[in-house]
Amino acid sequence: MSQSNVLFTSNRTASREDLFSRAKDISADLSKRAAQLDRDGRPPLSEIVKLKNAGLLNALHAPEIGGGGLNWVDGLKLTRILARGESSIGQLLGYHFVNSQYVYWAFDEARARVLGSETVAKNLYWGAAVNPRDTGLVLTRRGSGYVLNGRKSFSTAAHVSDYINANASLDGKSVGFAVPTSRSGYMANDDWDNFGQRLSDSGSVEFRDFPVYEEDFVDAPGALPPVLATFNTPLIQLVFVNFYLGTAEGALQAAIDYVRTTTRPWITSGVERAADDPYILERIGEFTAALKASAALADHAAAAVQASLARGHHVTARERGEAAAEAYAAKVHATHVSLDITSRVFELTGARSTAERYRFDRFWRNVRTHTLHDPVFYKAKEIGEFVLNDKIPEVSLYS
Repeated sequence: MSQSNVLFTSNRTASREDLFSRAKDISADLSKRAAQLDRDGRPPLSEIVKLKNAGLLNALHAPEIGGGGLNWVDGLKLTRILARGESSIGQLLGYHFVNSQYVYWAFDEARARVLGSETVAKNLYWGAAVNPRDTGLVLTRRGSGYVLNGRKSFSTAAHVSDYINANASLDGKSVGFAVPTSRSGYMANDDWDNFGQRLSDSGSVEFRDFPVYEEDFVDAPGALPPVLATFNTPLIQLVFVNFYLGTAEGALQAAIDYVRTTTRPWITSGVERAADDPYILERIGEFTAALKASAALADHAAAAVQASLARGHHVTARERGEAAAEAYAAKVHATHVSLDITSRVFELTGARSTAERYRFDRFWRNVRTHTLHDPVFYKAKEIGEFVLNDKIPEVSLYS
């Protein structure tokens, strides 16, 4: 039986080696099924269950409450590994990491401890409905609490989320909160029809008199968040970096496998196997070097953000900004590298590899779709501002 189909019991904390081994096994299984999964484009309910059973959702939580105790460098590597098999699943794991860890930065210590322990004990998947450009949610007071109404046109992990971070307007000011999706009034819609990231479950969500309570709020309306609570942005950008790179690594591996088994040598190549074609060898070498360089940059950026985050409430805005600039440099590089490789692997595989049954175009479609999330040239501009004018990136849900 494939390890990805085994239920891993939670009566002991999984080691780092366990978690990486399970992630690789799940990724390999996803790779075998990726073309059909992409073709179907359904919410990945069973795939999220496999991540839960493998203990991957709790990898970053403290061992004292049953988590894996990994740092962000390792957590982002897990995201990259899963994206090799299926890009959307890598994205979903990374999004969960950021959304579930946000409670430790945004809530007071007592509330964060309760939510963290509940997340691990119940193996909860965390999503979000926080798109700042989509101001469709409104909170109104009702009795001793509040009700949430409105629609978010985009909410990754809409169907698979057990808990979500969300924001809404209350008395004309923005307020953030965290709530379980099991409360009445939450509706996930099946309207994600983009050509990439088809398993990311990124359709719209609606809230109809959805109850919200004082304990759900992460800050007072209009309050300036502490520096620690702003690390979700550089970290989510590093999630992007790593699943872009994982997708490109998956594309290159798929092309290598195809060259070894199927590609025919060109008639004037003078070789009997496509695997001996000097031009194919050159491209594989160039693509490999580019990916290794971008992965090293990504790991360096993750370490920088991890070091600043580890300072806890003592971290300064300057330290956060310097770490964010490292993350954004990795974002710029990974965007260019992943788009280039996922579009050019066909130079290795040839015309027959464009057959629909292979769906090798999914790698490019996935990266192309998500790299439009926020314009990469604005990230390059922020890096330029920092390097040339010593201006750290402004804090927002995009920077």
